[in-house]
Amino acid sequence: QVQLVESGGGLVQAGGSLRLSCAASGIRFSTYSIDWHRQAPGKQRELVASISNGGSANYVDSVKGRFTISRDNAVNTVSLQMNMLKPEDTAVYYCHVRVASRDLWGQGTQVTVSS
Repeated sequence: QVQLVESGGGLVQAGGSLRLSCAASGIRFSTYSIDWHRQAPGKQRELVASISNGGSANYVDSVKGRFTISRDNAVNTVSLQMNMLKPEDTAVYYCHVRVASRDLWGQGTQVTVSS
């Protein structure tokens, strides 16, 4: 059974940093692309960053230069380093992987950025 567990969310002031982690189990982790998505209150869930099985990263324009996604295949973990946080980054952040045409999500971790 595939399981994704996020951690690292919290409350931070604008301009601060947080590091999110997603620990995966039940899959051959190194062969999958992994994404981070977020959903703010009243808004649709959006893709924030993705990292391929080869380590190539992509970001939504609003976080480029501030967020960095990385992976450690040795411990089946994907991280999202978030710097220069803004109030508009406030959301629940979810880890995602697509396995055999199924979208699998973690439970989410809350990030709140105060102004």
